[in-house]
Amino acid sequence: MPPRSFHRGWGRSIRPEKEAVIRFSIAIALILVLSAVGLTYEIAAGRVLAPFFGTSLLTWTTVIATVLGGFSLGSALGGIVAERPRAEALRNVRHALIATAVLMAASPALLGLVHALGARGTGGMMASVVIVFFPASVFVTLPSPLLAKLAIEARPGREGSSLGFVLAAGSVGAIFGAILAGFVTLPLIGSTATFAACGALALACLPFLRDGAQGNAGVTVAAAGFVGFAGLAGAPVCQYESGLSCLHVVERGAEVRLVSDGTVQAAERVIPGEREDDEIEMALSYTDWLWARMDRDLGPDPSVLFVGGGGYTLPTKLLASRPEAQAVAVEIDPLVTEVVQRRMPSAGAMIARTGYDVSDGPDPEDRLGIAHADGRVFLNETDLRFDAAVMDAFSSGSVPAHLVTRETFTRLRDIVRGPVYVNILDSPDGRLARGTNAVLRDVYEHVAAVRGQVNARGRTNILFVASRAPLEPLPTLPENYEVADISEARVFTDDRGWIGHR
Repeated sequence: MPPRSFHRGWGRSIRPEKEAVIRFSIAIALILVLSAVGLTYEIAAGRVLAPFFGTSLLTWTTVIATVLGGFSLGSALGGIVAERPRAEALRNVRHALIATAVLMAASPALLGLVHALGARGTGGMMASVVIVFFPASVFVTLPSPLLAKLAIEARPGREGSSLGFVLAAGSVGAIFGAILAGFVTLPLIGSTATFAACGALALACLPFLRDGAQGNAGVTVAAAGFVGFAGLAGAPVCQYESGLSCLHVVERGAEVRLVSDGTVQAAERVIPGEREDDEIEMALSYTDWLWARMDRDLGPDPSVLFVGGGGYTLPTKLLASRPEAQAVAVEIDPLVTEVVQRRMPSAGAMIARTGYDVSDGPDPEDRLGIAHADGRVFLNETDLRFDAAVMDAFSSGSVPAHLVTRETFTRLRDIVRGPVYVNILDSPDGRLARGTNAVLRDVYEHVAAVRGQVNARGRTNILFVASRAPLEPLPTLPENYEVADISEARVFTDDRGWIGHR
């Protein structure tokens, strides 16, 4: 038998140092927290992208694919790190968390910089997403394999259940992060502070990942200072923000504009001094055509449905010029209505004077019903009937896909007796224009369309009127408007519809 001292020496050669052990519950909690941070970051990325590139199926597809790609690479690299000596692995993981915190907090500023350098269009959007959001997605996932290994080692002989808890923690954390972003942080504190909060949570994991050696406290303190500065002093991406909208109000002389996700949604001119209600002036040329068309087509006391409240400009004009008219405006985001009441003088005054919640029903003096709901859901569920409808709903710079389908306009035909007016943004003969035109001609007997002047991005307002009965043409068109020549195309349906601008 070898001497006892030799036996001890032999044992030390196998395990030259005691590896750090983390309790199972702590390892699971860290996995859950980092998964929540990752999903919150992903959803915040889609939100902060909207003011620069809009919100569409393409933007969300790019964000999801990029972030998931980062998660995948981070997991692979984290697996390699987990096989290193414990002290080195923990050190690498701590560095990854510090990088995560800094990159997440800096994301809004970095996105603004990339956009300022000229990133535009679908290609620019994709490049921006990869440059801004991919690195942090890699680093936030890198600790997970080591944490999984530590969790399994903490319960010898129970590897199967330990692995199950590890996987469950990752899923529960992702669910919690998605709910937190959509229902709490983005609506309440905005995107800039949400990114900073993600960074702060990543730093909060550091004290639980020590091996007894002192880390570089200076780097950690500097990172914490940067995250705090980014959250408190960083310029908000939006002047007003909810989980649905990023709003700015721009005042240019006598004109007040409401901008949502970088696209002008509404504008009105403020007339100094006293004026009659019917002197309310609209500032966007497309509303001139819509109002001229409505003024010619509708009687003295119409009931009109507006899907898309926006700046409430057209409902205000209708009610001001026709004292017996009634209107219902469906606006998905209550923040939009709140901002209009505070910042758009004429529309805000009309809402204050005659507005009511559709679900409560009107009082005798109430004429402007407001429903805060998705337009399609309202159409499907309402028992109300109307003389006309205006479809002017936008998500960023495009029409929501579920509002330009055959099924949507079939339902509109059921509840609207008279004409339907539609506003979209597209190139003069673009896919959205062709699909919308095809839908209207499939559902209605008479359809007419005009378009405005093409902007620098190759798009313009394309305006439709559709009706069962023939409609007289307008004697004149607004300046720079002309009859639209739109090609035939496949009809948009709920199954195969509009996917967004490329």
